[in-house]
Amino acid sequence: MDNHSVAIRSHAGTLGVAISMFTPKTWAVTILSAAIGLAVIGLATAIYENPFFMRMTPVRTQDYVIWLLSSVLMGLIVGSYFAASSTSVDGKILSGGLLSVVAVGCPTCNKIVILLLGTSGALNIFAPIQLYIGVASVFLLGWTLLLRAKTLAGTCSVSQALPRRTC
Repeated sequence: MDNHSVAIRSHAGTLGVAISMFTPKTWAVTILSAAIGLAVIGLATAIYENPFFMRMTPVRTQDYVIWLLSSVLMGLIVGSYFAASSTSVDGKILSGGLLSVVAVGCPTCNKIVILLLGTSGALNIFAPIQLYIGVASVFLLGWTLLLRAKTLAGTCSVSQALPRRTC
């Protein structure tokens, strides 16, 4: 077995241990958090029709995938805080969530992108890189979940999970 396989098995085991600590209350919080993530990101990016926002470009398959993965990961991260008390404060969940909104949003509806690149730049430059922004978002949320799982499983103390961690 190579080092990558061992690392993946180790991380999967850590996630399994952490998730096994979830109580029914924790699962309820996790599901509610994921549903709120779905609603908020979907509303703000008009992935589903709503009276508040209108999307100018069609929703792509990648938008649905990133939207669903991000919401599930955010739910699991929030739930992990209810599985055991912790003093760790993670800005990564906020960063991952904001990247998710940017990744699945309508390129021509993003005022900052339009201001910086114009309409044609939004469609020709920004729209193609949204997939990579979405992958970065899912990666950041996954990393946050792994750090939370390590903390819950006892393989990484909270102080190690902060910027100068060794785990």
